[in-house]
Amino acid sequence: MPEPQITRTFDASSSPEHIRQAIRTAEFTSHTSGLAKGFVQCNLVILEQELAADFLLFCQRNPKPCPIIAMSDKPGNPIISDAGKDIDIRTDIPQYNIFRQGELRKQVTDIYDLWQDNFVSFLLGCSFSFEEALLDDGIDIRNISEGVNVPMYNTSIPCKSAGVFSGNMVVSMRPMKARDAIRAIQICSRFPNVHGAPVHFGDPAHIGIHAISKPDYGDMVTIKPDEVPVFWACGVTPQVAISNARPSISITHSPGSMLITDIRNSQLSIL
Repeated sequence: MPEPQITRTFDASSSPEHIRQAIRTAEFTSHTSGLAKGFVQCNLVILEQELAADFLLFCQRNPKPCPIIAMSDKPGNPIISDAGKDIDIRTDIPQYNIFRQGELRKQVTDIYDLWQDNFVSFLLGCSFSFEEALLDDGIDIRNISEGVNVPMYNTSIPCKSAGVFSGNMVVSMRPMKARDAIRAIQICSRFPNVHGAPVHFGDPAHIGIHAISKPDYGDMVTIKPDEVPVFWACGVTPQVAISNARPSISITHSPGSMLITDIRNSQLSIL
């Protein structure tokens, strides 16, 4: 009789390297919220070289949802050493979304078979990084305390277009008491490279969200009667722009399933 497979569990104390090793073997394929305390997590966008300049400009024009942390040093190189030791972008994300002509076709746990010599990779800051600072200030992060992926929504907030890339912003949401929302603005303003301060809090309809209980991505969390929803710019925004641009092939992370880097959150704080 074969021995039962032992699956490791990971939490805030787990190291980025150990988590990435488990991701490479598809032992860990879930969302990464709350893991590897102190380390930057990143969104991923991979495009063919001919679209890289347009996308870089899109990011520069929209730094709130698309803050660039690192990118390929040359087309076709899957190793992004600026993000950490031995990071291979083909294997080190739990779930990848594969788009063709702007439409999501499938999700996979590695992209070895899809890799092309003309691919350029972009790593964008993620809100999971500033969650640590909020937790340290005693603010409850509901997606972490409830053990689910953060809820994310399409909005009516327009991004600035660049070349073939255009679309509205995606936001992530965390419910808080009003006083904690004000404190969150102060804290997150120190982290512009991971989305910075919230873009809105209060009535979701003001930014085009008409069903707060039905996220477009991720999972719903509890909103208590004395709380307001607080919204941050989100790194899923490029997936909307990709859908509008309709490139022949593009690859992103699956929302909530991030690259955990060796970069410390403290390195991105402006204070």
